[in-house]
Amino acid sequence: MCAILTYARADVAQEFFEEMLYKTHSRGPDMSRTLKVAEGWMGFNRLAIMGLNESGMQPFSLNGNVVICNGELYGFEYLKKYLISLGYNFKSESDCEILLPLYERLGTKMFGMLDAEFACVIYDAEKKQFIAARDPIGIRPLYYGYDDEGYIVFSSEPKNITGVCRKVMPFPPGHYYADGEFVCYRDMTAVKEISTDNLEVITTKIHDKLVNGIEKRLDADAPVGFLLSGGLDSSLVCGVAARLSDKPIETFAIGMDIDAIDLKYAREVAEYIHSNHHEVIITKDDVLNALEPVVEALGTYDITTIRASIGMYLLCKWIHENTDIKVVLTGEISDELFGYKYTDFAPNAEAFQAEAKKRVRELHMYDVLRADRCISVNSLEARVPFGDLDFVDYVMSIDPEKKLNTYGIGKFLLRKAFEKDEVIPRSILMREKAAFSDAVGHSLRDDLMEYADGAYSFADLETRKKKYTHATPFTKESLLYRELFEKYYPGQSDMVIDFWMPNKSWEGCNVDDPSARVLSNYGASGK
Repeated sequence: MCAILTYARADVAQEFFEEMLYKTHSRGPDMSRTLKVAEGWMGFNRLAIMGLNESGMQPFSLNGNVVICNGELYGFEYLKKYLISLGYNFKSESDCEILLPLYERLGTKMFGMLDAEFACVIYDAEKKQFIAARDPIGIRPLYYGYDDEGYIVFSSEPKNITGVCRKVMPFPPGHYYADGEFVCYRDMTAVKEISTDNLEVITTKIHDKLVNGIEKRLDADAPVGFLLSGGLDSSLVCGVAARLSDKPIETFAIGMDIDAIDLKYAREVAEYIHSNHHEVIITKDDVLNALEPVVEALGTYDITTIRASIGMYLLCKWIHENTDIKVVLTGEISDELFGYKYTDFAPNAEAFQAEAKKRVRELHMYDVLRADRCISVNSLEARVPFGDLDFVDYVMSIDPEKKLNTYGIGKFLLRKAFEKDEVIPRSILMREKAAFSDAVGHSLRDDLMEYADGAYSFADLETRKKKYTHATPFTKESLLYRELFEKYYPGQSDMVIDFWMPNKSWEGCNVDDPSARVLSNYGASGK
């Protein structure tokens, strides 16, 4: 990961701007740089992944225009060759150096052509304005706000601009900002036409597009590792990557010291794919000590996001402190596309599709946010194969009738797609999902609830929750998280739309806890 910051105000002191930028130093610890342009300041903290020498350091400049980008542009080599044929000269091996030549030729149309996870800001010297954009899913973070005099600020994380802007908001995925307006250039939930492919064609396309999404994310000039929970999604990423690699891949798993559900399954996958496997064991004290740093890193009060983040945060912290790995691949975004445990209760295909669209639109506030912050705060970069744009486009177009759980097992299409390959053990391929926070250990959730229970009386809950009219806490645990959130991001709860919860309007889903463990169909998932 890297960090970008732009303040569209020329009279800001350099020292003050550098202090703002330093707040996300962990995202890019290799090198920092600021640059003043006519209309303001641009800053960049670098984590070197592609083009590791100093020539790849941003900002990049071309004919007076300037760009800063936190991103991975897949297939950039082909675009680079094309631009070289037009007479452009490049000084680095960085993928992001192609952005200004593309902008010079295509303007804002270029954003819709990128196969990328990115957040960027361009200074257009001729128009004397800033143009900002974010990838269609929001895998790379970007926030914005206005200072007291109406000057806009863009940043990788809210911590850069909290205190400068009264209201900090996530930059909408799939949009660019120009001429004072936000324009949607790609909506991943807008299905142009429902696919009529039969089951065999569907599973073949799912297989091939995911393999392609994994393969392109293995390209890095820095060491790569893999988070392996032992569940279906991360296991498939690891299994495919192991098949594509000419040497053993590095896999990492985490679990509680007393009831780690998934460690044994992760170990089974690791042995099957012959990876160099690492296990990290954590205790109740580790969980509780990590809680406040996790909330500070995340910038959320959401219950399920915080629970699931603690294990990921501690695992990535261990990776950072004990290895030279800089890039990690994860299994996020599969659930939003193929269904959660609670979407088994969808009353019909139309409702399932509507829920999938909602979850994809909101990904950047929940699972994607979790992966980004837990990984980047530990100076690592996250890559998310299930978020490959071509893959998401196709899965969203599949007839939702075929995505309903009418097969007796969730995510049937994904499982079926990899049945022939045998890239992971069949027992893992067909194993029901456990929620990540539960998979780290049932005691993790229980320890957090017990801690919150000891921190407040029910009278405290009733009194203190009244302070919050948006996303009002409804349990002691949610109150604990909200008060920690307000400590670091006072008055900024609108950055997250609400609590991530199952669709309560569906029969069987009107629950008061986001864990799949409380659903009647959880069954053997947590065993």
